[in-house]
Amino acid sequence: MNYIGVRRDNTQMGIAHQWDLNSLDTAGRSPVVEIVGVSKHFGSIQALTDVSISLGAGEVVGLMGDNGAGKSTLMRIIAGNFRPSQGTIAIEGRPVVLHNPIDARREGIEIVYQDLALCDNLTAAANVFLGRELRIGFGPFQVLDYAAMYRRAGALFKELKSETRPRDLVQQMSGGQRQAVAIARTRLSDAKIVLMDEPTAAISVRQVAEVLNLIRRLREQGIAVVLVSHRMPDVFTVADRVVVLRRGQKVADKAVAATSPEEVTGLITGAIERA
Repeated sequence: MNYIGVRRDNTQMGIAHQWDLNSLDTAGRSPVVEIVGVSKHFGSIQALTDVSISLGAGEVVGLMGDNGAGKSTLMRIIAGNFRPSQGTIAIEGRPVVLHNPIDARREGIEIVYQDLALCDNLTAAANVFLGRELRIGFGPFQVLDYAAMYRRAGALFKELKSETRPRDLVQQMSGGQRQAVAIARTRLSDAKIVLMDEPTAAISVRQVAEVLNLIRRLREQGIAVVLVSHRMPDVFTVADRVVVLRRGQKVADKAVAATSPEEVTGLITGAIERA
């Protein structure tokens, strides 16, 4: 398996293997989220074992590993879909227990799934506000406020520097525009952390560039991003740090500038035990 990537110099936060709730990164800021000693088993199957990750505001972390490495399980724990069998989660230094995705959303955690969970027959604005529609009127005499939703969706797309238009039907959109809709939806709740599951899978080179630019916009706004991807060039282009899981264990947590596609490939496959 050959990967091609571009190394990118960047300033990187120091990473420790253990944290306490008062720990600070090297920029003097508390981490937005700390995952400490998290394990997860499903009956006799051990999906994660003692995984710890810290993520700062405005930081993009590439989460990599082979199929079955535990990436999806970790993402779903952070998103509130699964409860960890052991370990703790802290948001901005405060321990939290996430019983479900609603709890996670209240804590500022949003996830963009690989299938995006969009309704093709609706407009971009309708998808952004799906389940959180704006209404106008009083009591039982309320109707949807389409004008306000179009305005707000348009502002979000402008903020993301996307060409997506609020009134366009999703079924007529490119892969990059669909990602813009899904990401704009995360901005409604003023997210602190956005989890992205394979956002550049099965789209064209031009659309990949659009999605990577959307991730950069999130970083510029101080939002922490976890990028799950099998695409080495994408991770090395946009991420500040790369975390590698293998068989449910964390085997590397390194600044992108301090590693290489070859080393990460070795860590994924097991040719390199740990970094």
